[in-house]
Amino acid sequence: MNISLSEKLHVWRNRVDYQTTLLAMVCAVVTTLLMFGQQKTAAPIAERLAEDRLAVLQQVLPKSIYDNNPLEDSITITDDLFSDEPVQVFIARKNNQVSAFVFELNVGGYGGTITLIMAMNTDAEVLGLRVLSHKETPGLADKIEIHKSDWIKSFDGKSLKNTPRSAWLVKKDGGEFDQFTGATITPRAIVKVVVGGLDFYARNFYEYNFYEHNNETLVNTNQEVKKDG
Repeated sequence: MNISLSEKLHVWRNRVDYQTTLLAMVCAVVTTLLMFGQQKTAAPIAERLAEDRLAVLQQVLPKSIYDNNPLEDSITITDDLFSDEPVQVFIARKNNQVSAFVFELNVGGYGGTITLIMAMNTDAEVLGLRVLSHKETPGLADKIEIHKSDWIKSFDGKSLKNTPRSAWLVKKDGGEFDQFTGATITPRAIVKVVVGGLDFYARNFYEYNFYEHNNETLVNTNQEVKKDG
């Protein structure tokens, strides 16, 4: 008895080896397409990410104080008092002289982790501070965003030298920084982490002259600082 083609296909479709082979072929095709797409888009995505990071740096770094590309000039510092992970620090230079440092800060807020970026000059003063991401309450604690309020600019020019440690609190706690109506936890957290960033600077940067040690491992009494690249 002759078996029609449709009947043969029906028999094959019900076989486990057929289904396994078909699934493997589909997976291979999808994987190939994904790899091809990734190769075609990897470079443009990397370029966009670099542009975005540079745009963020320019928010805290006045263009007049550097002529290098800080994204290509960085060091990694391990400081357990500041972060559980190694900290990447971008270096701004003007005429080959170090003019500023930029690094990220992370602190727990009311709604979750708040990530900021801070720039400091060689006098240990805050040049600029911006929020990169947060999950704070809209309409209350989101005043930490520069497009919602100028509050974040209240740290500009501040340092441990010109602002006593007792002042590094919100006004409700006896300090000099404003809190938000109905949302004290968020500004309190940011003031705390900024002080942590200033202390991080004092432990790792204040006594260094980085441009004299471009290719060396820099060591102080507590930390090891390695030049990337």
